[in-house]
Amino acid sequence: MDTLNVKLQTIDEKTMFSATARENPEVIIDYFPPIGSGKGYTSLELFMISFGSCISSTLLSLMRYRMKKRVDGVAVEVEGTVREEHPRALNHILLNLTFRSKELSKTEALEVLKAAEDKMCPVWSMIKGNVDVDVNIEITE
Repeated sequence: MDTLNVKLQTIDEKTMFSATARENPEVIIDYFPPIGSGKGYTSLELFMISFGSCISSTLLSLMRYRMKKRVDGVAVEVEGTVREEHPRALNHILLNLTFRSKELSKTEALEVLKAAEDKMCPVWSMIKGNVDVDVNIEITE
């Protein structure tokens, strides 16, 4: 079994943390005032970044290596709706993906999206059944 390790340490008198993983640069995590200072990413924002990067890297890998399509890049926007009751978790995510490719069709992108959702993206697997996800895909040349 693989193990991942991250380290967090408080760095102010409120709720600001420094987090590191492996030899990567630190990430600052904080909460909105007055609980925090608002000088870092919130945990939900980091989760949304993780989800967006997980699904996008999965899709790019499938498109480039399995489908042999040239995909020059992807722009990702993730919008999360936070429920009003506590715990104030995400109840909906809207994921907008814009791929740059002259070879990829929207139908092909939707096919690999289904594979990524069902079998390959670990972050999506963790939220399935708990958070509704809608995905919009665009292809630009």
